[in-house]
Amino acid sequence: MLSRRLQLKFLLPLLLLLLLLLFQYQLWFGEGNLRGAWKLRRQVSAQRAENVELMKRNQILTAQVQDLKQGHAAIEEQARTDLGMIKKGETFYQIVREPPPPRH
Repeated sequence: MLSRRLQLKFLLPLLLLLLLLLFQYQLWFGEGNLRGAWKLRRQVSAQRAENVELMKRNQILTAQVQDLKQGHAAIEEQARTDLGMIKKGETFYQIVREPPPPRH
């Protein structure tokens, strides 16, 4: 009886130590280990930052599209400045300045 108790006294801690080592191995080197989790966290953080930038860009593009769809004034302003548009009934005045006399 004494030897059996003695065996359990040594065998149980040894078994627990082996289980602890097995779990530690899986934690550090197994599938889904801590290093992999840290790497995934960094990737998620980088993706979130990229998503924020893309959302800002999308908001700007959406505002531009809405302005072009509904804002005829913006289209008209661009046509006047870039293409020289004149509306019906408007009078166009062009002021031509005389060139300065040539220097001798």
